[in-house]
Amino acid sequence: MKLFMLKKLPLALLVGLKIIEVNDEKAVVSIPYKFLNKNPFQSIYFAALSMAAELSTGVLAMAAISEKSIPISMLVVEMESRFLKKAQTKIVFTCQQGFEIKQAVDKCLESGAGQTVKVLSKGTDISGAEVAEFYFTWTFKPKSKSS
Repeated sequence: MKLFMLKKLPLALLVGLKIIEVNDEKAVVSIPYKFLNKNPFQSIYFAALSMAAELSTGVLAMAAISEKSIPISMLVVEMESRFLKKAQTKIVFTCQQGFEIKQAVDKCLESGAGQTVKVLSKGTDISGAEVAEFYFTWTFKPKSKSS
């Protein structure tokens, strides 16, 4: 699953994102501190950090909808972030809300209506210090037969 998904995300490959772990509960994604990711202030671009954080939530969403026989659309409708420290090493983002994502997907299928879930991805550096927090609000909706 990891390689298949990253092949579909060439920008993720370019910046060096790696899916470290995925299970029902959590996903862990890393981003290296390297030339392509660095801004003029010698830290990782916020956009590159955003990509890694989104992937840590998105892989859980993709896993939740891939199990279903009915096609489901998924989309980020809101993002919030807090940057707590300069990202000057490899950063690891972890989302531990796989069960909440799965519940939102199940509820959208039961009700036939769109459902949203707000999930957190925390980024830490190699020392374990928290660097950033990202909140992504995902929406899930069963696709209509005409889509």
